[in-house]
Amino acid sequence: MATANKNLSDYDKTTIPNATKFRFGIVVSEWNDTITEGLYKGAYDALIDNGVLPENIVRWDVPGSFELIYGCKKMQEQMVSAVIAIGSVIQGETKHFDFVCEGVTQGIKDLNVLHETPVIFCVLTDNNMQQSIERSGGIHGNKGTEAAIAAIKMAELRRNA
Repeated sequence: MATANKNLSDYDKTTIPNATKFRFGIVVSEWNDTITEGLYKGAYDALIDNGVLPENIVRWDVPGSFELIYGCKKMQEQMVSAVIAIGSVIQGETKHFDFVCEGVTQGIKDLNVLHETPVIFCVLTDNNMQQSIERSGGIHGNKGTEAAIAAIKMAELRRNA
């Protein structure tokens, strides 16, 4: 397991660019909301911890993870420095999991290739609910925190590129 010996919430604040002038969009899937709300909290708290003003964090909700693609595309048009896509897809008994995961992954990749505003992939694709809990504020920390730090670093890269 990639997160077995890693806490996703750990970061060295001295290595994070100054984020006070950045504006972030966060698009959150309502599906598996216990998980996505935990991821959102991790992302929001990390942005605030690194100097982002609350009014410079824009949140939009979408029904499910597949809808993150459209939500993020529209968020890229909102004069944000970076977008964080937050979702949770948990393996079920059908191939639906595979199709949703593949579609969302490719869609977010396409947004990064086609547009100037980076989109950070914070979509958990776990085998069961327990794995999702462990990565959204549980024993492995919070993937939302990790995504926020990536968003700050990518916003800085965009500004300097």
